[in-house]
Amino acid sequence: MYTRPATLSHTKAIASLLLLAMEDFIFECIGVTDSVQALAFLEHFTALEDNQYSYQNCMVIEDQNQIVAAINCYDGSLLHTYRLPIQNYILTHYNKNFNPEDETNAGELYIDSFAVLESHRRQGIGSKLLKHIIEIYEHKTLGLLVETHNLKAERLYLNLSFKCVGIKTLVGKTLKHLQYTAQ
Repeated sequence: MYTRPATLSHTKAIASLLLLAMEDFIFECIGVTDSVQALAFLEHFTALEDNQYSYQNCMVIEDQNQIVAAINCYDGSLLHTYRLPIQNYILTHYNKNFNPEDETNAGELYIDSFAVLESHRRQGIGSKLLKHIIEIYEHKTLGLLVETHNLKAERLYLNLSFKCVGIKTLVGKTLKHLQYTAQ
């Protein structure tokens, strides 16, 4: 099992994993509660460059030639640049004006989403992936949002020295804003 930057060949696996992490959010984005359409949306964007969900912004864990986990993160100062192609696509393909609150900002490396395949959970893979990101970006402030009711995920982040720095609202959900700052 090893961790590495994602490549274009990983886009379908990344899209499936990201959908596990944020299916409800994607439904809200596109205005359709259809997993097939949501997956197609993510597959489209993971295969492109310079957007929030691009493979360029992902790290993966591979186990026996299978992508079992993916994490998507990017410089918070690029949020609006990375969000623009997604907003344009949603307007063009779903006739929906999508303009959510800012989930991050400059000064933060934002962990947008990450997921581990169900078959590989409870093996420490999620922790391994987060620790890898912490190590790579050791001098950066890392940030993420966690749903207030997702105590298991919150515990994982807190155990890795993330701290709650506030509350944010994103597409109608109240989320805790956690950050990791190098000691």
